[in-house]
Amino acid sequence: MAMVSTSVASGLRFSSLKSERSHSLSTTESFFRQIGTNLRVSSGRKACRGVVAMAGSGKFFVGGNWKCNGTKESISKLVSDLNSVKLEADVDVVVSPPFVYIDQVKNSLTDRIEISGQNSWIGKGGAFTGEISVEQLKDIGCTWVILGHSERRHVIGEDDSFIGKKAAYALSQDLKVMACIGEKLEERESGKTFDVCFQQMKAFADNISNWDNVVIAYEPVWAIGTGKVASPQQAQEVHVAVRDWLKKNVSAEVASKTRIIYGGSVNGGNCAELAKEEDIDGFLVGGASLKGPEFATIVNSVTSKKVAA
Repeated sequence: MAMVSTSVASGLRFSSLKSERSHSLSTTESFFRQIGTNLRVSSGRKACRGVVAMAGSGKFFVGGNWKCNGTKESISKLVSDLNSVKLEADVDVVVSPPFVYIDQVKNSLTDRIEISGQNSWIGKGGAFTGEISVEQLKDIGCTWVILGHSERRHVIGEDDSFIGKKAAYALSQDLKVMACIGEKLEERESGKTFDVCFQQMKAFADNISNWDNVVIAYEPVWAIGTGKVASPQQAQEVHVAVRDWLKKNVSAEVASKTRIIYGGSVNGGNCAELAKEEDIDGFLVGGASLKGPEFATIVNSVTSKKVAA
């Protein structure tokens, strides 16, 4: 049985990854057997009252990726909304405005919410037209950066190796990283979900020596901005698999400590059910993060982790 923290305020659940959690043959277990893996499956047993059920041993994490959206006026309204909402205390909250509005947001947003860049260059700045350096992001007040997002991979053309090196450089300069992975629809339909995600994870692992400042964001490409969302069970299956990959290829400690969040058409209506899954440690939110009250609902879905007896 996994060791479980009883402090709701801490937002933690410490999972013993060395133990195997057994139960009757489930859909999830059948899925894993079909693809010939020996992956950990979630226990259907309810935790005790007041426990925050998370497999990652860090706070619940919610990031808002504003992408290439907004004007000075609309962002001012969004910031005002975020400043006025009530957010649960045991959640790390980060927003990622377009680069040109970072300074505006930093100077007006509550300190309760951290600021992230949406991308960064692979090394120190210089003659790289259109890029932004890690040093510039830090100088303007960012503490995080999103790297490996599917739009950077599949629209801009960044490959796994390039993204892994960008992550390594950002971390070397003390900028924390949201490391994105995820499969396209045709890859899922052809049974390659794990192959794709593990390949992307390997590129990060080949370049990262310290995972303390890394959050992994699983974002199936087919669910990003489409209105389609992975079912809680589909998302949980991949999160379990990624955590076990970390255990086998990095270390059990990193697997236990690293938060794995879900992204892909997350909204105020589906976040609570997704949040109930043990290996979903939070969310990376796109369109819904542009609406202050709805984003607050997603942040506050951490309460769904507080499992009733």
